[in-house]
Amino acid sequence: MKSYYITDTGKVRTHNEDSVMIVKNLSGEHLMVVADGMGGHKAGEIASSIVVNGLSDKFKVLESIGEKQQAVNWIRQNVSELNEAIFKYTDEFPESKGMGTTLVLSIITNDYVLFANVGDSSGFVIKAGSLYKVTKDHTLVNLLVETGELTADEAKNHPRKNVLMRALGANNPVDVDIFDVDTGCDGILLCSDGLTNMLSQEQIEKVLNSDLTLEEKVVKLVKKSNLRGGTDNVSIAYLQKESGE
Repeated sequence: MKSYYITDTGKVRTHNEDSVMIVKNLSGEHLMVVADGMGGHKAGEIASSIVVNGLSDKFKVLESIGEKQQAVNWIRQNVSELNEAIFKYTDEFPESKGMGTTLVLSIITNDYVLFANVGDSSGFVIKAGSLYKVTKDHTLVNLLVETGELTADEAKNHPRKNVLMRALGANNPVDVDIFDVDTGCDGILLCSDGLTNMLSQEQIEKVLNSDLTLEEKVVKLVKKSNLRGGTDNVSIAYLQKESGE
């Protein structure tokens, strides 16, 4: 497996509140994680780094994440602990009150692939050249689509499209969605909404299917986002399976 990750401030924001990481544990299993912080200068950056660094530090020292149910339990326990850590930080530093972060992660082993998310950062798989979204956005607009009050087209440009219904640092306890996906996928893409708000799924898919190297594909996605306005920080983690894996 090859992987690459990147984060970029974009063209409008003056600072970057995203965090992103890909790490391996002692048996070579992968953890990919992207978090999109919120709460203003410094605070959002702190919230996202607490989550990304916390998960990465805990994962990379493991001999193995274990069986699928053990991995699910690991996700729930550690997301809960890191949510508590954000609340504890805001108690100690009241000026950071209101900070929080989204989260999307994937754990990749030889036997299974799991995704988990809180908020509106997205997780996708690519299979036979097609990109499929795995995660579900926890936004007000998505809730309205699910209840039939908005159409998918109306949701795309809705003025409240970024209002979150769930985030770490905002909900206690926090509810994390976990998805079990087919191990036969060819690649895994995680990103903040700085990518998905700028590029359509078809545009992302086209770049991932190009003849560029893995690193070049990820960099091109960031460049295309910035060319289309770059209104937000953009973070991408991409893992591609080699032929025969």
